[in-house]
Amino acid sequence: MERIKVVIVEDLEEVSEALSAFIRLESELQLLASYRTAEAALVEVPLLKPDIVIMDINLPGMTGIECVRQLKGTSPSTQFMMLTVYENNEQVFEALKAGANGYLLKSASPAEIIASVKELNQGGSPMSTTIARKLVTLFQEEHIHRDEAAVLTPREKEVLQSLAKGMLYKEIGDQLGISFNTVRQHISKIYEKLHVQNRTEALNKVFGRGNNKT
Repeated sequence: MERIKVVIVEDLEEVSEALSAFIRLESELQLLASYRTAEAALVEVPLLKPDIVIMDINLPGMTGIECVRQLKGTSPSTQFMMLTVYENNEQVFEALKAGANGYLLKSASPAEIIASVKELNQGGSPMSTTIARKLVTLFQEEHIHRDEAAVLTPREKEVLQSLAKGMLYKEIGDQLGISFNTVRQHISKIYEKLHVQNRTEALNKVFGRGNNKT
């Protein structure tokens, strides 16, 4: 059986050496190379054509996320598994949008990492449990936000979108061609339908955290 060809991109020597040792112990895996920087990986990975690249995010110079984004164009048959300490939502989504196929935390055991490499090669998308839970939670929250917005009329949605841009009532009225009092009536109705007390609560409920302007 042909072995799974692996490349490691990790700047910390002790982590890179430990990963290399684990991979060499596996008869199903073949370590092609390991690199300390994204810039080196950009040059070498398209030439080596590995099946799997284990990629750190926090690299000197270019980040692992940007490296994956660029390599997806030059190495379309290669799959990428992030192995990182980062578990915040922004990093997870940026990595997945860039083209990462799996996302593991460095707290994963050697057995978990090796099993995930094999799973990825078989068409899976391995993720640490905490990362998978985050994705499920965010998906559910996004679904709730869409449901909340569904109770608003098209005009009310326009007013709310203007509020999200930080516009004043008079500015909203001028933009939409309605009076100041009509804007106030729309906003009062929006608050009533969403069961909120103010602009911030309304924007959080519909658009999610971090997307509002007060």
